[in-house]
Amino acid sequence: VQLQASGGGLVQAGGSLRLSCAASGSFSGYSVGWFRQAPGKEREFVAAIRWNSRHTYYADSLKGRFTISRDNAKNTVFLQMNSLKSEDTANYQCAASRTVILSTMRSENAYNYWGQGTQVTVSS
Repeated sequence: VQLQASGGGLVQAGGSLRLSCAASGSFSGYSVGWFRQAPGKEREFVAAIRWNSRHTYYADSLKGRFTISRDNAKNTVFLQMNSLKSEDTANYQCAASRTVILSTMRSENAYNYWGQGTQVTVSS
């Protein structure tokens, strides 16, 4: 499956953005994660959603501000980001896997399909 992330941009602190991760084919059976990487920093986990939407996961620091969801009919996973802060500035990538297990949903190594990412810049 090929992934395309979109929806990034420049936003003021306190604003919102909704990122989309669209699959070239069916997303059925794929769990999806969002990760981000800021300049000079390692890539970090943001959020993930199980293939059947029954489980969602968030980085502890982002709980309450970010929400992940999916629309399998549209082969798209969304990341709603609210109350954005300057430290949220990063390149956001989505990743997918059919084989990731629950205990590894937060691990980038568990995903074998990656999109190119979309840049989010939050101005203070």
